[in-house]
Amino acid sequence: MTSSSAAAVAPRVAGQRPLAGILWMVVTGLCFVGVTALVKTLHGRVPAAESAFLRYLMGLVFLIPVWRELVALRLTRRQWRLFTLRGAVHSVGVLLWFFAMSRLPLAEVTAMGYLTPVGVTILAVIVLGERLAVRRILAICAALGGAMLILRPGFRELDPGHFAMLGTAVLYSASYLTAKILSDELSAVVVVALLSVMVTIGLAPFAYAVWVTPRLGDVGILFCVACFATAGHYAMTLAFAAAPVTLTQPVTFLQLVWSVMVGLAVFGEPIDPWVVAGGCVILAAVSFITWREARLKRRYVTPPSPATKV
Repeated sequence: MTSSSAAAVAPRVAGQRPLAGILWMVVTGLCFVGVTALVKTLHGRVPAAESAFLRYLMGLVFLIPVWRELVALRLTRRQWRLFTLRGAVHSVGVLLWFFAMSRLPLAEVTAMGYLTPVGVTILAVIVLGERLAVRRILAICAALGGAMLILRPGFRELDPGHFAMLGTAVLYSASYLTAKILSDELSAVVVVALLSVMVTIGLAPFAYAVWVTPRLGDVGILFCVACFATAGHYAMTLAFAAAPVTLTQPVTFLQLVWSVMVGLAVFGEPIDPWVVAGGCVILAAVSFITWREARLKRRYVTPPSPATKV
């Protein structure tokens, strides 16, 4: 099940096992922090494009159980266009994310990653005709203010990695929204599997252009990245099935806490209170938007922040 479809069914099964939902979301956060930390350990030895390609290539092993369904799949021309579009934008988004990871502290990448759900909300207005009430508009403005706390333009020199993360947020937003459209027509397994295939194909030429022979240890690290990412998305679907998104969303704050701790303990990255404050503001805004959608009994458009991870 995709994170988008899991979020969509959450209201129908919500409230059955809230503690289980929270615990599964904690596991989700640990898995995704593991992903970022493992990528960070590469220290640029493997180019970003090659790292991203190898992560998705090795992740294809997890599609083996569903290969029969993929072979029997018959898509319309419109669906192929949507899958191709999603594969293209997600591929570039992954490239930018891996590039940002090679240049920014873990906490900054995690905090700026909270922006993606906000981007989905904005794109939903443009693409799906969603209507925004004043309170949701104010929440979006608050989230953008949180981004300014993190970036602090004019008060410090911005790194290319910051612009890469902003681009990642926009591209992941487009990818997620496309997934929402496709999930209404096809099974979640197909949506997830074809994204993996499309992104692997999309990243191949970029990886070839900068290819260096990776060390065996680096290949092992990237395989672990694929395992942690897959486990994180699986744990997230279990969290959505056990408890409402409005309950599990605030738990994602722990990802920022763990990122700060790992960055300090493992990589010697100093704690930046502005980054922590900005991440908290963004997450609070996203949580409010999700809560409002639940209160209004609307279909979930704004994803929980873990749903848009690499």
